[in-house]
Amino acid sequence: MKVFIIEDEDLAVRKLARLLHEIDPSISIAGTAPSVRASIAWLETNSAGKPLAPDLILMDIELADGQSFEIFEKTAVTAPVIFTTSYDEFALRAFKVNSIDYLLKPVKRHELEASLEKHSRLNNSSAEKIPAMAIDALVQQLRQRIAPTEYRRRFLVRHLSQWVPVETGEIAYFNSEAGVTLFYTWSKQKFTLDYTLDELDTMLDPAQFFRANRQYIVNIRSVQQIHPYFNNKLKLALKPETEDEVLISRERATDFKKWMGK
Repeated sequence: MKVFIIEDEDLAVRKLARLLHEIDPSISIAGTAPSVRASIAWLETNSAGKPLAPDLILMDIELADGQSFEIFEKTAVTAPVIFTTSYDEFALRAFKVNSIDYLLKPVKRHELEASLEKHSRLNNSSAEKIPAMAIDALVQQLRQRIAPTEYRRRFLVRHLSQWVPVETGEIAYFNSEAGVTLFYTWSKQKFTLDYTLDELDTMLDPAQFFRANRQYIVNIRSVQQIHPYFNNKLKLALKPETEDEVLISRERATDFKKWMGK
């Protein structure tokens, strides 16, 4: 099998080539390219039927001169593709159901081996062929999912007899009480919102806000202390101080610590 590697990091190229040869010594590297432009030129020179035409392409999404999706727009890609990327599984779920695989970086041998086995199995099945490259819809889906998200910068809220804008950076935490959503500013002003916490969770920058539990979304700057709690939970001390306990469940504790440590 001939593999074409599209990757802009030399170390990653060498690692992929080494893993491929360890998994199957008969695999040959047909070529490599570090950019969108170089990939297009190589594919046009080594199109289907040519001696170096690849049987499989390993393609990083983010390249030095743009996203690899541009390759599909500017030249024919007839070989199946396994994407390599740093994006999380949620953002890439669509690829699994379309027989087009992906690997999270850094690529691990057992995951690459599983992808190669999947490619071989599907490619040899008369009932379940890998699509040559019916990928346009997938490309559009993924572009939308990983495009920079425009998070809420402010909320317009009612205060006494008027409406006032409050910047999200001024909000210490959001709280749901008896079905009513509230937020508190650093000066402990309290405002009511017409959104649920579930809705707010999709609006707020995840680098700044974390869904602690069903009652709280907290600003990273509001977390003053983190205490161990029963059953591997965490108890937060927030600023401004809250009247009730703010707990992180055992299941969410690892994610929370990663978020705090970024």
